[in-house]
Order: sequence, then structure tokens, then C-alpha cells
Amino acid sequence: MELIHAEVPRHFQYVTLSHRWGAGEPSLRDIEGRKIYNMPATRGLGKLQGFCAVACEWGYSWARSDTCCIDKHSSAEVQETIGSMFAWYRQSALTIVYLSDVPDTGSIENSEWFRRGWTLQELLAPRTVLFYTRNWSLYKNLASANHKEDPAVLEELERVTRIEPRFLSDFSPGIDDARSRLQWASSRLTTRPEDIAYSLFRIFNVHLPVLYGESAEHALGRLLTKIVSHSGDISVLDWVGEPSPFHSCFPAHITSY
Repeated sequence: MELIHAEVPRHFQYVTLSHRWGAGEPSLRDIEGRKIYNMPATRGLGKLQGFCAVACEWGYSWARSDTCCIDKHSSAEVQETIGSMFAWYRQSALTIVYLSDVPDTGSIENSEWFRRGWTLQELLAPRTVLFYTRNWSLYKNLASANHKEDPAVLEELERVTRIEPRFLSDFSPGIDDARSRLQWASSRLTTRPEDIAYSLFRIFNVHLPVLYGESAEHALGRLLTKIVSHSGDISVLDWVGEPSPFHSCFPAHITSY
């Protein structure tokens, strides 16, 4: 029985993909019931095939890519997925970060991946991360099983993200160091303006509804209100810039941090 309890979880360990969404990403309906290796390796599908191949190379039988594990036609499922995204990455055995804009001899510091809003939690949540370059080569051919434990990579990550190594290697969601966490996101962008606040909900471990269609100022205001009311931390009121129409004590934009 002990052997069963040990082997079953090991069998179902999975790998997650973190990447920048681009044109032609396959949806759930595109691949449901089909073998992806029998499909033409165009754009996003080629990326999905590359990811699955790497997952197999590392000995895993299960892989999860957000582009095709969400039914975007269901608003309820989108809401649930956003709420559980941090947990999916935290519970993964390995997260593969695919940097499509970094050549084999390039530096991760030049990648747009570090300027996107949603990728912040995809960096912080997983305990084991490996970076791969444009051609699916392991970054700098480092023989590490976890780039979060590689001193050279950690140094690069700290430089490009301004996040201390202790948070990069062992992050806990919560409202401690609230202003620092807001600063981590202050130079990041999202396609939908309100997503910059939504992408931080689980980083702060707050439970708020995702209300697509509200203004970015309102979404950020709801988040800041929750932080202050739960922690009493008024450091989030230390900002420079345009006041929010939600409340004049709050900034209109996260860039104010």
C-alpha cells in the first residue's frame, strides 16, 4: 500500500509551460481528441509540440499548456482558471519557460517574457524552473535540473526582475512586503489593462472576482483596498503619479510604484 501511495502521485506529476502568447496558439477545441504530432507544426502548434517533446525528455507523461487547457468560450471556466493558475504552477513538478525571442547564445535579460504581467506569477509560483531558448535548447546548456538553484541564473533573474533571490527560489503568496510586490509588477504589461491587477490576485493571496470590462483603475483599486484592509500596510499609499478615480489615495496605474 505504501508503494502505491508513493508511485501514483509520481506517475501523475506534470510539467507546465510558461511562454508569451503569440499568433496561432492552439485552443482546446483545436486539439481536443487529436494527436498533436500528426498536426502541422505551424506557429503555436509547433511550440506545443516542442514543449511536449521536452517534457518527455525529462521523463514526464503529463504536460499542461494554458493555451489549450482552457475553454475560452466559457466565462465560468476562464474565471476558475485565473483563480487556480498560481496553484497549477506551484504544484507542477517542473515548469518549462520558453523564450521564443532569445537565441541560443543570447541572454534571458533581453526577453519580453520578463515584461509581461501574467508571467510574474509563472516565475514565482513553481519550485522548479528551466529556461529554454528559441530553438528549444537549455539556456546556456547549463547542466542544472533547476535554474532557480543555479547562482548564475539567479543573479541574472534578480538583475532583470529586481526581485531578491530569496523570493525567486522560495516564494510564499501573501500580503507581506506589499509595496515590493507591487513594484515587481510596475514595469509589466498586459494585453487587457485590467489584467495587470488580476495577475496579482494570487501573488497577494487575495480572493476577488475577475470582472472583465471594468477599468484598470477600478481593478487595481479593488486589489489595493483588499491589501490595506487585511494588512493595515499603508506603504502601498506611497506612490508618485496620477490619482485613481476609484479613490484618490490610490494610484491610477501600477507604474506609479
